[in-house]
Parts: sequence; C-alpha cells; structure tokens
Amino acid sequence: MRKQKTKLAKTLNMRYKVVVLQEETFEEKASFTGKLWYWITGVSSAAVIVVMLTIAFIRATPLREYVAGMSLNGFERSRLIEAYTRIDSMEQVAAANTIYLDNLRQVIAGQAGETLEQAGGQHIAGKTTNPAPPAVADVGLSKDELALRQLVESGAPYDLPENPEAAHTGISSYTFYSPIKGIISSNFSAKEQHYAVDIAVKLNEPVRTTLSGNVVFASYTPETGYVVIVQHSNNLLSLYKHCASIIKKVGSFVRGGEVIAFAGDTGELSTGPHLHFELWHNGNPVNPTDYIAF
Repeated sequence: MRKQKTKLAKTLNMRYKVVVLQEETFEEKASFTGKLWYWITGVSSAAVIVVMLTIAFIRATPLREYVAGMSLNGFERSRLIEAYTRIDSMEQVAAANTIYLDNLRQVIAGQAGETLEQAGGQHIAGKTTNPAPPAVADVGLSKDELALRQLVESGAPYDLPENPEAAHTGISSYTFYSPIKGIISSNFSAKEQHYAVDIAVKLNEPVRTTLSGNVVFASYTPETGYVVIVQHSNNLLSLYKHCASIIKKVGSFVRGGEVIAFAGDTGELSTGPHLHFELWHNGNPVNPTDYIAF
C-alpha cells in the first residue's frame, strides 16, 4: 500500500510540458509546463465553471422550459394557475350553456336535440301545411315541464310582472329591426293574455331577426307550428311563430335583420298567413310596437 502511494505521488508530481507547434514548420509557438496534478486540477476546475455557467444561462433564459426538472418561479406559477383557472371556468360556462339550451328545447318542444332544416310548405285552400311535421313527444318530461310547454304553446311562457312597465327598463336604447312588414291584425294585450303582435303578410314572406343573437330553438310544435326563438343580450328573447319554414339551426349566430324563416300558417292556433312575434325581457312580456314599426 505504501509503495502504491509513493508511486502515485511521484506520478502526480511529474512535470509535463504542453507545446504548441506550427503544423508546417514545427516552429514552437507556445509551451506550458506543470506537474500532472496541476493539469488535473485545472481541467476539473474549468469543467465545473463551464457547467455552472451553462446552468446559470439556462435558468436565466426561456431555455429552462425545455429542461426537465426546472421548477417555475412564483410569478410564472401564478400565471399558469390563472390560465388553468380560466380554462376551467370556460368549460363550466360552456357546460351550463349546453344544459340551458337542451332544457329550453325540451320544455318548449317536448323533444331533445332535434333541429329543423329548411322545410318546404304547400298551400292548400288558403292554409299552409308542411309535409310530415315531426311528432312532439312528451316522454321524459316532468309535470312542471309539460305545464310550462302548454303555456308556451298558448302564448304565455312566463308569469306576468306585477309592474308591466318594469319590463321596458333597459332595452329602450336598442335599435330593433322589424321582423317583417305587414298589417297588424292583432295587437299586444296583457288583459287578453295575448303577449305578441300578429302581422298579416303574404305566404312565404322572409322573417328577419330583430336583433343579433343565438338561435336557441328552431322546431315544430302542434299549436304554434314552426317556431324560432333567438336569445339576445341583456336577457332578451324574441319569438317567431307559425312560420312556413325555418332556415336556421339551433346554436346558429344571427345578425340583426338576417333572414331566419319564412312566414306561414302552420299550427292549430293559426287562422291565416301571418307572423306571431313576441319579445320577452327578464322573463316578462314586452309590447313590440313600443320599439318596432311594422
């Protein structure tokens, strides 16, 4: 053991010379002399310095994102948590909207998820009929939902407010498009529970949405025929009933003045070609003639 230590010590203390020569002339340009342990210590120190500088460079630049095990600082961690929170909130809102639309379709039409493409109408002795209107099923609906559906089909989907003027608050600044031009055959009357205006028009006249919004219902009901409901901002709904055909699907975004259907005479409650138009704000009926010139 002692001989091995002595031999190792002699080896480490041996002097070595590193010479830099010119390749063609072999002229000596530089030389470095030192003991072996000097060279080992120098090379090791240089390697450690290079590794430390590399780590410091990676941590101070975006390169750290590509290195496994590099932890985020407090600011970046908070931003990441905030981003995940926003994504989660958006998912919850999207799920809630989906449930809302599904419930609205079921309550009004008694059927789930079935939308209507453009349906062709046939005029028979002054009456518009649509070939093979879809059946409206009551299966799966509760008693409350069935009762609410009956109110919707009869023209009264919501309770009347105690103060009718409260329904007018908040929408007076809107610029409404006229859904159709014609002669008003029946006015809005809360006393008679007629929460709409009926506009007598020619068959298949284009029906336009009164404001921009999203179509939340587009289907057939036995009493009111083909119906389109558009949800606007500020809890405002517009309803278009007794249409001959519909050209928008549920979920479609429509701009104010865009054609969404064609006027007709469908449904058991219809007495001739006309548009039954309703406005509801915060669940309360609004007289359309207060804001729209037909």
